[in-house]
Amino acid sequence: MDPVIVVGAGPVGLALSLALAAQKVPSVVLDEGSGAEEPRPARTAVLRPDTAALVAALGCTTLREEGARWTGWRSMRRKQLMRQIPLGGDDRSSPTHLPQHELARGLRAAIAGQALVRMVPGCRLDSLEQDARGVTVHTKGTETTWWRGSHLVGCDGARSTVRKLLDIRFPGRTAVERHAVAALRAELPWPGEAMLHRSPPWRGGGAEVSARPLRHGAWRLDWLLPARGELVTPDALVARLRDTLAGWCGATPPYDLLDTGVYTLHHRLARRWRVGRAFLAGDAAHLLGAVGTQGLDEGLRDVGNLAWKLAEDWHHGASETLLDSYQAERRTAVAARLRAADQSLAVVRGGGGLRTYMPGSARGQDALLADGHLGHGALGAPPSYPRSPLAPPRAEGQTSVGTPSGAPAADVWLTAPDGTTGHLRERLGQGRLLVVLVAPGTGVWDRRHWMTAGVMPRLAAAVKGLPLRAELLVTEAYPGASAHTVLLVRPDGHLVTAFAGVRPAELYAAADAVRGGPRTQTSEQTSDDHTVNIN
Repeated sequence: MDPVIVVGAGPVGLALSLALAAQKVPSVVLDEGSGAEEPRPARTAVLRPDTAALVAALGCTTLREEGARWTGWRSMRRKQLMRQIPLGGDDRSSPTHLPQHELARGLRAAIAGQALVRMVPGCRLDSLEQDARGVTVHTKGTETTWWRGSHLVGCDGARSTVRKLLDIRFPGRTAVERHAVAALRAELPWPGEAMLHRSPPWRGGGAEVSARPLRHGAWRLDWLLPARGELVTPDALVARLRDTLAGWCGATPPYDLLDTGVYTLHHRLARRWRVGRAFLAGDAAHLLGAVGTQGLDEGLRDVGNLAWKLAEDWHHGASETLLDSYQAERRTAVAARLRAADQSLAVVRGGGGLRTYMPGSARGQDALLADGHLGHGALGAPPSYPRSPLAPPRAEGQTSVGTPSGAPAADVWLTAPDGTTGHLRERLGQGRLLVVLVAPGTGVWDRRHWMTAGVMPRLAAAVKGLPLRAELLVTEAYPGASAHTVLLVRPDGHLVTAFAGVRPAELYAAADAVRGGPRTQTSEQTSDDHTVNIN
């Protein structure tokens, strides 16, 4: 069986190859670069808890070694503190901030120990052909040759060659926001906290400046610039930096400038994310980032959504409904995020729009910006898929819990039948459905007894008969759920549905809906049937 071809070796392409390998799917990563990461301290990534958990589950240790988890958030307007939010400072409640080259380095280190991933640096894609069984591409460079793959995923950035070869339009808005940025080491008055200062009362402060902590005493500072303005020279940026530090600290403190830059944010959304056996992910499919939203977060969510669906098709053959659901779910979610960002821009930057309906007090504007930076609300919270084509039909035994169907399941503490324990997020990314029984008291009751008591034997038998691989787990409590509630969770962590008690037929129907209905292939192969060739 041919490997999946991943075009692009940024964090999204690297993460996708690892996510496929975790589900025993081989991949070839075609990298136009040299395979080495250029250190750029000013180019950083902010990961929300859900995407940070995905990266950690893929074997990347960089978040623990190089990631800074914020202990709080504060916003100021002129000289007034408008908002202060304490954060847990841990990986379950705080954003994680690190240089993007460190994230890529950690993902490459995880790939180095992974036999199912082949990295091919220095090659550029120039041709793409498809047929009913796979994709053929041609590259030039260190490997001037043809490659054959079962599927292809373009993770090759904003100027995606894959997108152009597939003739997919990429409409949107240009120069939505423009920022000057600096990475430096310095002591600021709020160690560990991220801060957004609007209309700072000093020369050169501009309309808005943010400070976000990194590891090792470093910070990233961003100044909002006019969307289209004059060139920002290095001397002007250093002057702006010194004025800002003096404004916060009373006098310019000692600092070590690590890196500077100017970047422009665009909002774009590809018209299609799937053409046959070729897909788009990350910046090749969408560009966003205004008012604190994070494009890399959305790219990693693309990975979590697509990897298990490709793995199902690679191992067994999947329905068109399952493969089409990637675009239906992810494009809809990113489009909603872009709309929310554009509407928020009208409120916090002026220019009419929602201002007609939302007068937009200073505190309301600060709340909107905090949502974008912290990953809350329409601007930043993990997406839900309430109208997914994979949603099961309404069944008599369904019940409501604290999580709506299609939303990310709560990260509760679980126990497996073999006695191992851990959080729900730690069980994701393996291509398995999670069937979770809410059973109060199991934490103190000997496992040898509850595994053979009550509803467990019947539920275990039902799980073994499901049309997708599934894992049976038990939790003492779940928000809004009563005892003996059975939850069905997708491989990417989204709740499918919940049942009041053990209902094997309805559980099977829900699992069948998750796989998009019956498979299209006439014979259902297992991974043992495939001959893997990644050379």
